[in-house]
Amino acid sequence: MATYQAVQLAQFGESFREAARIVDLDLRDPAPGELRVRNRYAGVNGIFDTQIARNAVDYVKIGLPTLTGVEALGVVEAVGEGVTDFAPGDAVVTTRFPGGYRQYNIAPQGHFVKVADDSPEWLALASTGVSAWMALFHVGQAKPGEVVAISAAAGGLGHLIVQLAALKGCEVVAVCGGPVKSDFARSLGAARVIDYRSESVPEVLAREYPNRLDVAIDTVSGEIFDAFLDNVAPHGRVVVGGAASDLEGRPEIVTAPRIAHKLYYKGASVRGFMNGLLAEFWPPAREDVFALYNEGKLKVCFDEERFLGLPGVFDAVERLLSGRSMGKVIVDLR
Repeated sequence: MATYQAVQLAQFGESFREAARIVDLDLRDPAPGELRVRNRYAGVNGIFDTQIARNAVDYVKIGLPTLTGVEALGVVEAVGEGVTDFAPGDAVVTTRFPGGYRQYNIAPQGHFVKVADDSPEWLALASTGVSAWMALFHVGQAKPGEVVAISAAAGGLGHLIVQLAALKGCEVVAVCGGPVKSDFARSLGAARVIDYRSESVPEVLAREYPNRLDVAIDTVSGEIFDAFLDNVAPHGRVVVGGAASDLEGRPEIVTAPRIAHKLYYKGASVRGFMNGLLAEFWPPAREDVFALYNEGKLKVCFDEERFLGLPGVFDAVERLLSGRSMGKVIVDLR
């Protein structure tokens, strides 16, 4: 019987590299209602992968061993009985765990979305592009003319939120580290870029945007979250999309008034964004993101580091966690 390789979580551990390994699996024909897809690219979610390795993602129940990875783009090789919407040769994307870090994915047809071709841009749009749209518009409810602040603005998610907010007619405040990332965020439409390596985010926001942040999307936590909260506008929304600076999840002693005091008199709110819990709302987001890309209004930027094959997954995860990446991080599985 033919076999294929996949990255499997064999145990729980502190890091993805420590907990996962590459294994050989039997390659089978698709059952009724299934597709067999040869993956060509995988999208990398370093924080999610690390938390999965630690069994720390509350809404995903892990039974060991399990395969890993969420996002992949591939080409359909075979379809099971009863499948009518897909055919061999179709390019498809999946954003369902654990469809990503594997050479082949055999899964129900409902796990896949057909895309125009097998270019990696479609992977980024169908996964991170949809996440960006959901965070900004579904959860953040951003409107034209509002001030939108974004942390990690040069990252895979951030660089797409910057563009979507600018296209909506929002005033974008981008937070990122270093002159290269700052120039990148500015080129995407950010009106104000705060380089946290050379400027104080709390001081800049207090001086230039006091109580003016209508939407603030944070994936970092710590000082940046506090600064966003301190300067949220009346009826503003602080969207929590992650906590990259707090992967350990240890309790932090904070000597400050409860956030209720900062929210109540402004009628403001703090909202959690977990895209995996919003699958029913993905189709309109995907339609809008695809249309903007086809019209040439939205561009996808990839990190300059290239990662090849399943062994490259481990390096790609660590690249993301290092904070050095800019744009979307993917692994070439061809």
